[in-house]
Amino acid sequence: MQKKIYLLLITVVIAHAVAAQTVDVHFNGSVFFDNREYKESLIRSRTYSGTQLAFDFGLNLDSVNRFIVGANGLHEFGAKPYFLKVNPVAYFNHTGKRWLFNAGEFPREGLLTDYPRALLNDTLRYFRPNIEGLLAKYHTANFNETVWIDWTSRQTDTEREQFLFGFSGKYQPFEKGPFYLSHYFFLLHDAGPAIPIPDDHIRDNGAIQVKLGANFSHKTFLDSLSIEAGGMMSFERERNVSGFKKPTGFVANAFFSYKRFALYDEFYKGDGHSVAYGDAYYQYKTYNRLDIIYTPFLYKGLTGQFVLSFHQTPLSSGSNQEAFRLMYDLGRKRIAKLKE
Repeated sequence: MQKKIYLLLITVVIAHAVAAQTVDVHFNGSVFFDNREYKESLIRSRTYSGTQLAFDFGLNLDSVNRFIVGANGLHEFGAKPYFLKVNPVAYFNHTGKRWLFNAGEFPREGLLTDYPRALLNDTLRYFRPNIEGLLAKYHTANFNETVWIDWTSRQTDTEREQFLFGFSGKYQPFEKGPFYLSHYFFLLHDAGPAIPIPDDHIRDNGAIQVKLGANFSHKTFLDSLSIEAGGMMSFERERNVSGFKKPTGFVANAFFSYKRFALYDEFYKGDGHSVAYGDAYYQYKTYNRLDIIYTPFLYKGLTGQFVLSFHQTPLSSGSNQEAFRLMYDLGRKRIAKLKE
């Protein structure tokens, strides 16, 4: 009898909490075609193409807390059956004045997509659109810091235990000044399956970049103008076998945009790196990439871009890449208000 009373009280509390809350719906997606013609023998040429669709419902508990449930589906052009990969979206979200907090399976876009390609490559946006874990971000007018953890594999008898941990941030000492300091870090923890493999060891792999930047956007005739330069270090070891290998190097990048045209150039000089989730081009001691960007479609909630990229290494100066990306986001729309 006492258990029934407790159950009834819990049901009443939940019903009261849910009553008068709003429900909204969110739809977004992308179409991508990314053709890579690489001359270097160590890097594979291939084409990525397909469609991503994401659809979810949100239950707003109040103005800052909500539960969101949905799915993210990927179809690669020519693949059968359709949508071979569907990822669940299910998370709690808190969006306050200073804090953002997500717990569950939630979209990567807009949260970690500013990471340098040397650390987290751009194909993650195609094939791993969700973070599975936790993310917290604190931000003020001149400072922000994001800390996150993302499980990529759960340990079973045959599957390895793998997760990524990272943090990134930016500090701008003067709110209206052009100069800022940014940093990006992540580490992959790669442990073995529950049934040990002979001569297998726990591996740690990651990298960090720290850069000083200046943003002169809207201070010249250009719409955007930013320049960054700094250092990069990667980390790699097999526990009980070797200590950390720590190659280092210099990184710099510049971005210019005017109306619908933009240029983005990134340069690296230093030791070669082996970063598990990073762009493979950073294994070379010298590397430069130039992106020529044209945005013919730019409307509310929709962006379409053509990107022509040129890659230069000591082995080749003729590698190129052609990409088209159409991204759309209809925003979060209220569809109902729950009533008692």
